[in-house]
Amino acid sequence: MGKQWEFVHAKAGEADWAPGLREIFDYRDLGIKDGTKGDYIAHIIKANGKRMQGGVQEWHVHDCDFQFVLVLNGWAEFEFEGEGVHRLEKGDCILQPPRIKHREIACSDDYEVLEVVSPADFGTRVVEGPREAAA
Repeated sequence: MGKQWEFVHAKAGEADWAPGLREIFDYRDLGIKDGTKGDYIAHIIKANGKRMQGGVQEWHVHDCDFQFVLVLNGWAEFEFEGEGVHRLEKGDCILQPPRIKHREIACSDDYEVLEVVSPADFGTRVVEGPREAAA
């Protein structure tokens, strides 16, 4: 039946915030990667006040099978291939199809999300933007 998952209790008071994929965000690992033996990762991502040079982020894809995002605070605008620009606000969630081209356009200073991805060790690649992308 596969790997045996473990019980995980990630206490907010013991949270360890660390740098991650984007320098403008801090990441809190929720222990799901270890608990699921690498099948999933769950983390909270929050804006840290840093600013990226150049504004709009590069088009990229995540090499994963599952990606779910729930906005806990603030807002962000993303552009998705074939879907256009979406403004995600507090309480909104998205199921992002595997390997969909996307980019971050902007986010609020208080932007914070819960993200769940499978597998835990997914890759991220910069890609050429789709032809129909907004300028």
